Amino acid sequence: MKMYVSVDMEGITGLPDASFVDWRKHNYERARKIMTDEANYVIQAAFDEGAEEVLVNDSHSKMNNLLIDEIHPDALLITGEVKPFSMMQGLNDSYSGVFFVGYHARAGQRGVMSHSMIHAIRNFYLNDHCIGEMGMNAYLAGYFGVPVLFVAGDDQAAAEAEKLIPHVTTAVVKETISRSSVKSLTPKKAGLLLQEKVKLALGNRKLVSSLIPPENPELTIEFNNSGQAEWANLMPGTLWIPGTTKVRFQAKDMKEAYQAMLVMTELAMQTTFS
Repeated sequence: MKMYVSVDMEGITGLPDASFVDWRKHNYERARKIMTDEANYVIQAAFDEGAEEVLVNDSHSKMNNLLIDEIHPDALLITGEVKPFSMMQGLNDSYSGVFFVGYHARAGQRGVMSHSMIHAIRNFYLNDHCIGEMGMNAYLAGYFGVPVLFVAGDDQAAAEAEKLIPHVTTAVVKETISRSSVKSLTPKKAGLLLQEKVKLALGNRKLVSSLIPPENPELTIEFNNSGQAEWANLMPGTLWIPGTTKVRFQAKDMKEAYQAMLVMTELAMQTTFS
């Protein structure tokens, strides 16, 4: 049994705002430690339940947040950028399941630091299905036939996961008060919850099916302004839908749709004002 763990930061226990998740801010180093400890609780529980390998992918911002000298010694860690598949780098069909740790709700929804990849994005659509980065990641896992078994984060991330993935196990480590304030478990209490829920998720893994992406997905990204759409539309093969901030790309499969999303969002970031 091989397990894959994608670790984001906004959904980590106790982190309420950007001062914890931006490497330039004063609370960031404290947050890295909490994030690493949280990953370790999940890794240890996976090994306790029989995993032979646990691959951890640092999936926040510059993707070099986890402290490798403090990560579980038996885990493997993917860190840094640029990664061809970003938050899902290294996943393939040899894995038994995926865990999302430290995840958050999608853009425009209630939830702690809710967004979708970057703040230029309003919505992602696969065909007509509106999703966030959690959905994009889950469908890429589905392309490889690997189910998402477990999602940890705030209450709104858990609700999004349960709507998206039937029978997924969730762990709510903090509750949303506003987009930048939370009622949180302490890290040690959250660790106990995470270990309990990981064991439950692995015990119930046969109940969870991988998400099946469309065979030829039509990816549409709705941006916040026309400048972002203009930049994204520079990618060959895209269509800017007239009268909107939506840019569309017809992909041959989910892997191509995912990488198109990465390119379009990186281009959109060239617009420096909202």
